[in-house]
Amino acid sequence: MMQSPHTQIDFNENLLRFLQASPTPFHAAKNLADQLSEAGFTRLHEGDAWNLEPGGRYWLTRNDSSILAFIYGHSPLAESGIRMLGAHTDSPCLKVKPRAELNRRGYFQLGVEVYGGALLAPWYDRDLSMAGRVTYCDEHGSIASELIDFGRPVAIIPSLAIHLDREANNARSINSQKDIVPLVLQLPADDSPAPRFRELLQAELQRNNPSLAIKQVLDYEISLYDTQPPALVGLENDFIASARLDNLLSCFIGLRSLLNADNKVSSLLICTDHEEIGSASCCGAKGPMLQHFLERLLPDAETRVRTIERSMMISADNAHGIHPNFMDKHDENHGPLLNRGPVIKINANQRYATTSETSAFFRLLCEQVKVPVQSFVARTDMGCGSTIGPIVASEVGVKTIDVGVPTFAMHSIRELAGALDSWYLYLVASAFFTYPNVPLARIATT
Repeated sequence: MMQSPHTQIDFNENLLRFLQASPTPFHAAKNLADQLSEAGFTRLHEGDAWNLEPGGRYWLTRNDSSILAFIYGHSPLAESGIRMLGAHTDSPCLKVKPRAELNRRGYFQLGVEVYGGALLAPWYDRDLSMAGRVTYCDEHGSIASELIDFGRPVAIIPSLAIHLDREANNARSINSQKDIVPLVLQLPADDSPAPRFRELLQAELQRNNPSLAIKQVLDYEISLYDTQPPALVGLENDFIASARLDNLLSCFIGLRSLLNADNKVSSLLICTDHEEIGSASCCGAKGPMLQHFLERLLPDAETRVRTIERSMMISADNAHGIHPNFMDKHDENHGPLLNRGPVIKINANQRYATTSETSAFFRLLCEQVKVPVQSFVARTDMGCGSTIGPIVASEVGVKTIDVGVPTFAMHSIRELAGALDSWYLYLVASAFFTYPNVPLARIATT
């Protein structure tokens, strides 16, 4: 069982292990669930009847890729509200197509789709593996699913040599259909038939799970990922370099903070899938997962509305740090620096859900735990991304603030964050869940 971190070093070591063990949203949700179970949380199944009691600790998943954890505090919900923290489990990547097999000049390749707004150039010349969920029919005719992770380099996307594209460093474009096609195998020269991808998945599953009675792999959701492990980098280990910092870093911070939560007041963590493609799914933030939970927790509509009015959500998702090579891409007064504290994200058009009240609350919380805080506003002449914050705020009606750790190379196969900032945000999130004198009620009643 993972111990509660006592120092920044302990926290980041645990974070790196979590990132390495979570190559897909399915694996991330499972790893979060395992830690919740180890900490004494009870699993709920949405298809069962529930009997939630004050003092209880619960968790549930939807689609095996989104997870919700709840601590039922002893204070009446309509008086105390619920402290919520939200993040997302998915990251931009390459996903294997349903009919993926490509046999070209004796090379076996896999057709892939681009998931989310991936930065494609860094995917070249990486040692790639595959992971995800496989759904199969067993020998009894039942359908079951199992997670799979090849865990070793099994694919690569080689670059085209500079000699064959002299303008590659000046004006190279990437065609996502033709140019990003992973190479996985060289076929024998004797014209032997190429393997079928489902058969490869079945063999790998069977090798790692000999007891599974797999008759046929019916379908899959498989992503490619970089096998280079997360690492602390820099002469003084100032930075964290890893895939999927956006947004597994926030999921991990939310989990570790929730495990320290005070039992007097109710607290909730929700990490949803599909944020990178708009959150419109049964397990995304636009879906009813959180709303369904709140309705079952509080069947009476008036009590539910009163509780939500006294609640608040921290939407945690990485922010753009000011890049020293591209400083003109930022507003001159709003360029967050790495290792200078969490970032409050603000947008006049509500691409972020922050308000003056929720921002003031977060600033006060940072002040209480002696953590520096920064602000991000996009350049007025540039577009602005978004998060689950505005979605949850509009769907549920809960007051929300958007915050995040400043990051370089967002949506690359390998992103960069400050080693201090993950710890800083953890301290603030822990205070949000822990401090009995947190001024939430004052926001709710002004």
